[in-house]
Amino acid sequence: MERHEFLAKLGIGVAAVCTGCSIVGCGSKVTDPTPGNGDNNPPNSGNIFSVDLNSELQSVGSSKVSNGVIVVRLAAGSEASAFTAVQVACTHQGTNINYNNAQGIFICPNHGSEFNTSGAVVQGPAVTSLKKYTVNVVNNTLTVSA
Repeated sequence: MERHEFLAKLGIGVAAVCTGCSIVGCGSKVTDPTPGNGDNNPPNSGNIFSVDLNSELQSVGSSKVSNGVIVVRLAAGSEASAFTAVQVACTHQGTNINYNNAQGIFICPNHGSEFNTSGAVVQGPAVTSLKKYTVNVVNNTLTVSA
């Protein structure tokens, strides 16, 4: 095989792989962000999970994701109002959101949707608020429930 023939075939192969990856990357994520469906979505009722505040969520801005919910410490103190809990799946396409402590908002890394600490949409493309969950704190144990 001649050098130029090898390079031509290699180039066609690389182009085919890149084209395939591009097509797959353009597809939409098939995740139902409705609470209660799949691992990324919490149940609709009851206790979802608990956190020991002696070992987790000790600093302002720290977060924990469990059972389709993200809980964040918003302020110092151990009262329930120092925390927030919302569904972790963005309501646009179901990508897991992150908390940005510097801005005090949740941000979806997929398309940039932003949500306030109550789950309301601040900036789209998402148009539906995140589901907010109840947070209770008793004896340094935080419980998230629907």
